[in-house]
Formats: sequence, structure tokens, C-alpha cells
Amino acid sequence: MFERLREDIQSVFHRDPAARNAFEVLTCYPGMHAIWLHRLGHILWRNNWKWLARVVSNFGRWLTGIEIHPGAKVGRRFFIDHGMGIVIGETAEIGNDVTLYQGVTLGGTSWNKGKRHPTLEDGVVVGAGAKVLGPFTVGAGAKIGSNAVVTKAVPAGATAVGIPGRIIVKSDDAVEAKRKAIAEKLGFDAYGVSEDMPDPVARAIGQLLDHLQAVDGRLEGMCGALTKLGSDYCAGELPELRDEVFDCVKDDTEAKGVEAKVG
Repeated sequence: MFERLREDIQSVFHRDPAARNAFEVLTCYPGMHAIWLHRLGHILWRNNWKWLARVVSNFGRWLTGIEIHPGAKVGRRFFIDHGMGIVIGETAEIGNDVTLYQGVTLGGTSWNKGKRHPTLEDGVVVGAGAKVLGPFTVGAGAKIGSNAVVTKAVPAGATAVGIPGRIIVKSDDAVEAKRKAIAEKLGFDAYGVSEDMPDPVARAIGQLLDHLQAVDGRLEGMCGALTKLGSDYCAGELPELRDEVFDCVKDDTEAKGVEAKVG
């Protein structure tokens, strides 16, 4: 018991820079109190003391604002940050090293008995206000963005955002290198192209760069074929891209970035 208690406290230090000492965690972290009460309620639930288990669960909800059904299965080093408004259903299963923030719901979409709540594998992080609804699995190391509504399985290591939840696919290094090369060729610093964020402007710029690269490659192939046929059609140079045009774009982008930070 004391080993698990020590493990829980250490998990807080690893994931919350505001934690200062063990006594503060023991006395001032409602997420820890909710987990400890749930463990007691879960033991009672498994031993068929159902009503008493629900009483313990209800007391935990009254004390912490966190509702965990005593039937839910919770792994080691589970961390609830802030915690107010969290709801975890009866058939939910939570792996090791999982982190939930305030307002999260692990709920169901059916009134049928049986498995109706999600399974969170090891290392999952669920952002504030997210709703994960249904009897599916969120893979190990996956992340659910704040206020997302997820109703389908999330692969291991993936990030789901939005309503309804969708998977963000991060480009691999080869694609990023190609985008950077075409951006440098144009003399343009592609704003946010390599950022791992669901920014629609960044996605649009990235797709434009991919398209430009494909067009550039196709033109080079056509020119090579025409040259072999004896044509000098491609001998002419393309119009020059002046640096000052792109400097204005970059200056405007940087100014907006500074305003955003100041605001």
C-alpha cells in the first residue's frame, strides 16, 4: 500500500511542475484523493459490496468533484490534474501512466449492458473538456486534444482533435525536407509548415508547397523531353522571384506573431 502511495506521489512530481513537496500532494491534490477512494470502492465492488462501493464513490464525488464508478478499472500511476467535472463510467479501463485533465468524460453511447465505455492504454493523455464516448480503445501513448469529442478508436501514438474527433497525421521527415527545399527555392519562410499543430493555415501552406514541388518536377520532365526532341522551348528563364516581396510577407507574419504573444 505504501509503495503504491509513494508511486502516486512521484507521478505527480513527474507531470505537475507546480507540485512542491509530498505533504502538499497528500493534502491538496483532489485527483489523488479521488484515486485513493476509488481503489477502496473498487475492492468493495469486486467483493460484491456494491451498495457500499457506490457510497464510497459518491463520497469521493462530493469531496473532490470527480466521479469514478467503482466498477472502472484503473492502472498504476494514474494522474488527474485539477480534476473538477471528470466522469469515468463503469466499464472504462485505464492503463498505466494515464493523465486526465479537468472536465474529461469517459462515457458510453448506449444503455445496453456490457462493455460500453472506452479503454485507455498506457501513457494516454486526455486534454481538458474532452469527451471519449463508446466501447473502443485509445492506443498507447495517444493524445486527445482539449474539448475533442472522440467516438472512434485512436491508434497508438496518434493525436485526435476536434468535433467529431479526427486524427492529425504528422508528415514524415522526408516530406518535411521536400517542403523546406521548395520553400527555400521560392525564397519564402513557410509559416508553421513543420509545426505539429492542427493549424489550417499551416496545412494549406504545406499542401501548396507539395503542389508546387509536383508542378516543378513535371515541368522539368517536360523540358527534358522537349530538349531531347530538339526544341529550345524551355531555354527561357522563369520570372525572377524578388526577395523584397517575400520579405513583406515574412515581416507581416512575424508582426502578427509578436502581437499574438503580447496579447
